[in-house]
Amino acid sequence: MDELPLDQVRTLLAVVDEGTFDAAAAALHVTPSAVSQRVKALEQRTGRVLLMRTKPVRATESGQVVVRFARQLARLERDARAELGMAQDSGGPVRLPIAVNADSLATWFLPALTRVPQDPPVLFELHREDEGHTTALLREGQVMAAVTSSPDPVAGCTVRRLGLARYLPVASPAFVDRYLAADLVQGLREAPVIVFDRRDELQDGFVRALTGDQDAGAGRLRHHVPTSEGFRDAVVAGLGWGVVPESQSEPLVREGKLDLLMPLRPLDVPLYWQQWKLDSPALSRVAEVVAAEAAGALRQEGPRRCGGSGGERDPGAGDRARLGR
Repeated sequence: MDELPLDQVRTLLAVVDEGTFDAAAAALHVTPSAVSQRVKALEQRTGRVLLMRTKPVRATESGQVVVRFARQLARLERDARAELGMAQDSGGPVRLPIAVNADSLATWFLPALTRVPQDPPVLFELHREDEGHTTALLREGQVMAAVTSSPDPVAGCTVRRLGLARYLPVASPAFVDRYLAADLVQGLREAPVIVFDRRDELQDGFVRALTGDQDAGAGRLRHHVPTSEGFRDAVVAGLGWGVVPESQSEPLVREGKLDLLMPLRPLDVPLYWQQWKLDSPALSRVAEVVAAEAAGALRQEGPRRCGGSGGERDPGAGDRARLGR
């Protein structure tokens, strides 16, 4: 493929970021016609359709490759300017788009960001996404790094293990008395349950691990609560049972506001840090503080196995890679 003209690459990125050709033209201080001509010229040069002309405009699969290249190029240019003492000329603060799951965001991730050195200033653009899907944002070039449950690196990315996010199955005491006291396992399959959204498989995975039945799942009566704090509060309120991060649920268990349903059956979700392979000082600093925070906040030992008779096994062993929120 012929070399990619940088003005055309930057224009494509502006269109994707701004959402329309007109908005991109305003951001680049050129006419909409010039933006359209540059994009068409780039598509002719690559022999691919790079944009879907929707509202907002979206990159095609081929376009995502160019967008990712454009972001990496912009990041390298900013870092080079900073090292040359030209940071202010390059537009000031460093902007880092990062994808992170809701539970990490609500528990340990934000404290890590407060420890990132701010000279030069670093501005975080956080994208909240299920950890099983954050890698899609990396592939699309929307983010430079992500907290993910996938150990398989996205093309052009490196992977670092962060630790295990432990979840505990809990319910309010009144809910346990009403739905689970007679038969806990059957109750978990039939009682109302809290889920984060329609992609949240934590509760179903817990029931599958508990029963050994890969066709099993939590009940059909489901409350969808798409925030980490709201999810916890819905369980405390007795709307349903759910699998809640250990750091959020343990204090409430001690206070008697929640009952721990299966003390020997936590559910561990491995988390990883994936980031672009760039020699970027700002990205490297963020990676180091995130890894350090995770080392203290997440469990670092291997998955705990359950004791007892009857062939009990590690909960979620077959489902862990695709669980979480």
